Amino acid sequence: MKASKTKKILMRGNEALAEAAISAGCSFYAAYPITPQNEIPEHMSRRMPDSGGVFVQAESELAAINMVYGAVATGARAMTTSSSPGVSLMQEALSYLAGAELPAVVANIQRGGPGLGNISGSQADYFQAVKGGGHGDYKLLVYAPYSVQEIRDLTMLAFDKADEYRTPALILADGILGQMMEPIQTTSYKKPKLPKKNWALTGCSGRKSNVIKSLYMGEGELESRNKRLQDKYRLIKEKETLSHSYRTDDAKTVVVAFGIAARIACSAVDALRAKGRKVGLFRPITLFPFPEKEMEMLARKVKNFLVFELNAGQMVEDVRLAVNGKAKVFSYGRPGGAIVSPEEVTERIKEIL
Repeated sequence: MKASKTKKILMRGNEALAEAAISAGCSFYAAYPITPQNEIPEHMSRRMPDSGGVFVQAESELAAINMVYGAVATGARAMTTSSSPGVSLMQEALSYLAGAELPAVVANIQRGGPGLGNISGSQADYFQAVKGGGHGDYKLLVYAPYSVQEIRDLTMLAFDKADEYRTPALILADGILGQMMEPIQTTSYKKPKLPKKNWALTGCSGRKSNVIKSLYMGEGELESRNKRLQDKYRLIKEKETLSHSYRTDDAKTVVVAFGIAARIACSAVDALRAKGRKVGLFRPITLFPFPEKEMEMLARKVKNFLVFELNAGQMVEDVRLAVNGKAKVFSYGRPGGAIVSPEEVTERIKEIL
């Protein structure tokens, strides 16, 4: 379904992501089927030809990400999507994309793991996404939507920021968000003013040749390249950190959660607030850059943090680093690849209180 300017429509998360990519000007998409993200390639196979783009069902996830490498090297906006085991196969190419400073967009609709796990929602790929699952000193710009509306909005933003910083961007969602349906506002995409892609491989008639590579064999070349990358990551941390605070102004205990876990935690916070408990919610929207400064400021007035995530405890490490001993940090991890009720989170918060 083609998005209109102002209409509010009911969409599945996976389809909202696909439609947002098309609206943002994605002209090349390659992917390999894997649940729970199959609605994305299915939607793209129908819509890309209509929008003048190219759809390829690749023979593997390895092929898909490398096709995207080739497309973005020419200056095109390109994307691939997969789920946890498939994204594992893409890690080498993601390192290459980061090393070559190419603005690809990847979406991981996570499933339970390790191994094949199950096809329900999970957040167990946090380390892989944030710490760099491939080799070398690199980072991905990582967005964690918590609603179908945010899947749409953050997908568009991912294309813009990938181009602005010449870096791969990752949408880290999950099987629950990918499959759930919600009404969304389909506001028109407005492309910001972005740097020209003078680096792209578009044919060098009348100009100096462009070279895209990540191999640097000369004395000091690789170190200079890595310094440039680290300077870029510091700039991203300074300018692109996103987070959301909910009822934290007078909170003494704050739940920290991202993605679908934040939706669950929000209901728990409301239930405890109704009973007079001073509880709030802090939600990182960018996982890299992680909102360290915002966490540090909260830690000056909050006694306890409860990090709730659908894994065995991964983001809690970044929370502890940001809090830096100023408050107590508790972890509540559920790695079963299944939905958790707000009542369970409420009981865990009560234990801390």
